[in-house]
Amino acid sequence: MLTESQRAIVKATVPLLETGGEALTTHFYRIMLGEYPEVRPLFNQAHQASGDQPRALAHSVLMYAKHIDRLEALGDLPAQIINKHVSLQVLPEHYPIVGACLLRAIREVLGVAIATDEVIAAWGAAYQQLADILIGAEEQAYRANAAQTGGWRGARAFRVARKVAESSEISSFYLRPVDGQPVMAHQPGQYIGLRLVIAGQEQRRNYSLSALPNGQELRISVKREAEGVVSRFLHDEVREGDTLEVFPPAGAFTLQPGDKPLVLISGGVGITPTLAMLSEALQSGRTVHFIHCARNRAVHAFRDTIDALAARHPQLQRFYCYDQADEGADAVGLLDQARLAQWLPANRDVDAYFLGPKPFMALVRRSLLALGVPEAQTRYEFFGPAAALR
Repeated sequence: MLTESQRAIVKATVPLLETGGEALTTHFYRIMLGEYPEVRPLFNQAHQASGDQPRALAHSVLMYAKHIDRLEALGDLPAQIINKHVSLQVLPEHYPIVGACLLRAIREVLGVAIATDEVIAAWGAAYQQLADILIGAEEQAYRANAAQTGGWRGARAFRVARKVAESSEISSFYLRPVDGQPVMAHQPGQYIGLRLVIAGQEQRRNYSLSALPNGQELRISVKREAEGVVSRFLHDEVREGDTLEVFPPAGAFTLQPGDKPLVLISGGVGITPTLAMLSEALQSGRTVHFIHCARNRAVHAFRDTIDALAARHPQLQRFYCYDQADEGADAVGLLDQARLAQWLPANRDVDAYFLGPKPFMALVRRSLLALGVPEAQTRYEFFGPAAALR
């Protein structure tokens, strides 16, 4: 139980975390991934190398410490963490490892003069409070997934029924369960987790579901990243008929019911979850402005699909922005506020969802707010570790 004096100690450490949080979390990951190989599959090594994961953890720890008196002020952050954990199958036995490494990192980075026994005890109690909240919420999600028609818990074997090239960089994988049983319905915008063994090392990754549920199969559409261990394996090694281990769908970035005009804005492979959202919206007759940005036509996935939908649904307007001059672009160059102003509905009372690289999303968010779209009606999610958009 976290006492009031311990709460005060945790809050008092916020300035230290603000100035040295990333160094602390980098040291934390070095300890944990170096000494506890059983948790390595839960962490993307590319995000470690780029610094994204330490920065995201530092942000989350800082927010938790700041709002430890009112955890409801954390907003969507706990839901994002819970869904990410569920998609990768984080289990109760992982939490003591994380806690021990975090407390050790606090002491080793801040030093014993600052990270006294009292400080470590306070952070230990605070961490246990958070762990108990997450473990309870994740168990509820695991049970809910297993209880659904076509649901399951843990890994389930799926066969690659089809593998389709959607662009020069993105391929779709149609996954059907080996057991021949139904597949639970997911919500547009959700993702699944994959567990693979590559060169003797277990890897786990998330991929957005790029099609609506049909009860029989799942579709993911994966970009081949030059430095991506898993994406390169999927593109270069996985064939039709191969079997993959799949964790149930998760994710809070989902299309919400409504009748306001819908604006879907994506950059690159960020198009994948918006495809399912688009299909769902069109089925309900909702007006949609679909804006997609890519380097050029060769890497623009699903263009023919979107064009065909626009031909059949007059309430759909689509706009394409290419970095490079290329046939079929509605604009050339980077997306900016001026272009968005032209492509948004005249009435800015819209629901806007956007996905893409972080700088892209930051620009889109600033532009939408400047153009009068209500902040509460804008939604986004990160491909990798969560952090704040500026």
